[in-house]
Order: sequence, then structure tokens, then C-alpha cells
Amino acid sequence: MLSGKRAENSALIRLALGPDGDVAPDVNAKAPGRGAWIGVTAGQLSEAQAKGKLEGALKHAFKVKQIHLPDDLAERINGALQQAWLNRLGLEARAGNLICGADKVDAAARSGMVHLLLHASDASADGSGKRDQSLRVGRDAEGSGQGGIKLPVDREVISKALGRSNAVHIALTEKKAADRVMNHLGRWLNFNGCGIGSSQDGVKRSESAGSTKSEE
Repeated sequence: MLSGKRAENSALIRLALGPDGDVAPDVNAKAPGRGAWIGVTAGQLSEAQAKGKLEGALKHAFKVKQIHLPDDLAERINGALQQAWLNRLGLEARAGNLICGADKVDAAARSGMVHLLLHASDASADGSGKRDQSLRVGRDAEGSGQGGIKLPVDREVISKALGRSNAVHIALTEKKAADRVMNHLGRWLNFNGCGIGSSQDGVKRSESAGSTKSEE
């Protein structure tokens, strides 16, 4: 949509059409009825909405003549993506697939057990640097520049999601769990225009692209 480009499903976000014509984010793709899949950033979405292009594209995707787009659609999508990621993180914590705390993260990273390393937005540069160094040692990748991902939320938000205190550095120690967390995180970061590279081995990343798909 909007740019004519296509993107992998992992980079797309579903919008659902309600019975009253309201368009709402459906980031878990579980709402019944017709849906449209978008692959644009928040900025691109807001610009297209302001110019009236988004409404026309979604009418075509939904195959209807009338829809209602909330003025804060981009903000609603962002909030839904953030919450979906936090929920996923909480599930992995309860399943015992992640660890927190500098010493524990360092030990696991140096042992090569960490598949995904995350830092809160208010983590110190020194602390993040030390955890990143431990990750490279465990992967025998010193000098590669590999490191964790700095998140757009602070330790307070992360701690609340995990039910723990002072969660600054998080390490996913199970491969499939890391993939699940990265799937949600990648879509959220892409929507905010924060494309991420491939410093984390074994985690699939998707570039953001302007595209859409419709479904019945």
C-alpha cells in the first residue's frame, strides 16, 4: 500500500474493519472479518492519512465504500504493538526463558547461552557496553560489533511487564523464545522507523516496507 512495495508477513500489521466501519489495529491478527495488512512506518501512515491516501487504499483493500479512520490511528497501532511485545516478554519470563541482572546476563552471555540481548532505554552506556562485550566473548566474535538492542522503553516499563524490579538488561536464553520476542519487537521498531540490523545471530529481522494485503 501507498508505495507499492511488498514485505514479508513478519513486517506487516493487520488492521481490522468493525461492523460499524471503524478501522482498528489487530496486531495479533485474531479479529474476525475482513482485514488489511500494512507495512509502513508511523510517519508514512500519518502522512498518507493526512493526504487522504490511506482512506482510499483501505477502502480498496476492505472492498467497502465507507470506513472510519480514527485521527490517532498511528498512536493506537504503536500502543498495541508495544503492549503485544510486553505481553510476549512476560510470557517468556514466566516460562523461564529469560534472565535479568547484570551478573546473571554476563555469565550466560560469556557461556554462549544468550540468543537475544536487550537493554532498557535508560541503561547506562557503560553497563550496556559490558553486557555487549560478554555477548561477543560467548560467541567468539570479539571485534565484530555485535551487541544488544536498545529498547524504546525504560526499566520501569520492562520491570512491570516482567513482574520484577530494576529490569535493565534482559537476555533470552532459548532460541525459539528469542525468535518469538524478536518477531513482536521487530514489527514495533519497524513501525517506528527504527530498522535494526543483524547483530543478533539466529534472529530473523525484516526491513520496513510500504505494502498492503487484504483478506476476507
